Amino acid sequence: MGRQANDAALTESVFKERGYNEDIMPKTSAQRNNSAFNFFTLWMGAVHNIPNYTAVGGFLLLGLSPLQVIFALILSSFVIALLLVGNGYAGSKYGIPFAMQLRHTYGDVGAKLPGILRGVVAGIAWFGLQTFAGSQALLILLNKIFPGFADIGQGISILGISVPGLIAFLIFWAISFAIGFGGGDILNKFTAILNPLIYIVFGGMAIWGVMAAGGVGNILDYEISTKSSGIIYPAILSFILIFNSLLGVWAGPGSSVSDFTQNAKSTKTQVVGQISGIVVAHILFAIASVFIIIGGSIYLGHQEWNILTIINEWDNFWAILISTGVLLMTTISTNATSNIIPAAYQLSALLPKWINYRRGVVIASVLSVVIMPWKMMEEEDSIFLFLNAIGAILGPVAGVMIVHFYIVSKCHIDIDKLYFDLKDKNHDIPRINVSAYIGTVVGVVVSLLGFLPAFTVISDFSWFIGFIIAGGVYLILHYVFHADKRKKGGVDYNEI
Repeated sequence: MGRQANDAALTESVFKERGYNEDIMPKTSAQRNNSAFNFFTLWMGAVHNIPNYTAVGGFLLLGLSPLQVIFALILSSFVIALLLVGNGYAGSKYGIPFAMQLRHTYGDVGAKLPGILRGVVAGIAWFGLQTFAGSQALLILLNKIFPGFADIGQGISILGISVPGLIAFLIFWAISFAIGFGGGDILNKFTAILNPLIYIVFGGMAIWGVMAAGGVGNILDYEISTKSSGIIYPAILSFILIFNSLLGVWAGPGSSVSDFTQNAKSTKTQVVGQISGIVVAHILFAIASVFIIIGGSIYLGHQEWNILTIINEWDNFWAILISTGVLLMTTISTNATSNIIPAAYQLSALLPKWINYRRGVVIASVLSVVIMPWKMMEEEDSIFLFLNAIGAILGPVAGVMIVHFYIVSKCHIDIDKLYFDLKDKNHDIPRINVSAYIGTVVGVVVSLLGFLPAFTVISDFSWFIGFIIAGGVYLILHYVFHADKRKKGGVDYNEI
């Protein structure tokens, strides 16, 4: 009843009068039409993509057996699903986007920094980087389809990228832009088509891996050379390390998942859809990735962890075309759900009077080219440093958001105060939630210590460490400040 009353009272015209565009407004019941099936298919591409398959090769070097890696990948899906469902509850309950969830946690001024970090820095930069990574796979495909394609431009470089590479990049960029510009409706249609293709293609590739290896037993018994440097952890810590690595990949979507759950028909819809989708996707991913990589290694006669290299060694042109094509589609899906959509929403939230969602997509897409991601990928280590830094930052943000919603606010958000009291002189929502800010900063600083040689172990578990420390510090400071408030007659030094 409360939600229906809000929908009736807070009309679109009232929101617009207060300076909010339709992308920031809470979704009405009529607008919230995403089913459990939509959520089931939503993240499939984010699981089955080129970087994730390559990462499994690294997991196999941790000293775990192939069967242990499969179990670790499956178990990690429950941790990821819990993060998405838990942080998405505010969106599905109140129909609010990530930008407003941040405002409820950090205050209207305080929300700007984590919003920029998630949507603008992580979203735009990673959109460009992933577009370039996908374009490299597309470039290989174009070379096979059009012999001589690699000779276009005769070796000339434009701003540090070859002419064929630039063509492949712009093609991949244009497709990703179109999916993002179309928004949720186009994305739902795209993922609905992609979902069955993933089962067919990756299921078929897993069968090929078994056949190439001469049976499942040969895959499970395959002796893997562990990494020659770094720390070799006991099995249980290696499992947690895998959980942490995958949570780092999901740090962005895990923070901004309300941009999608705000469209859910109900909380039950997003809970059922996301848990089933994430778990089922990871079961297929766990089996397919290990079978394909180890089967391919046996087929090639040496350890090979790049799935594209394995595919390109096949004799069948059509098998190469279809498999690479589906991998490209999953990368496009990931780019839309994890990068361009959050970036567009955050740009809209920062300047709601001038930028709506579609203008945000255009701005973010253009900036993703301006930063020249191919230059950023010249040094492979710099990319990993960037992604680790984003994971270290967003883990604490997610920790603070969850503590605030579930413990501090007890799952309650007053929509009137959230949207309208900020415009009044005597608002009830703080401009900056100091406790949340301090908790986030402490969590980020500790997580980033992992970049120092003496604290390398922290980087291996950075998301968990940042999440727990930031949430814990925020919770302690919140109760300390509120106890102080009661002693000093109602003055709350926690809010500015």
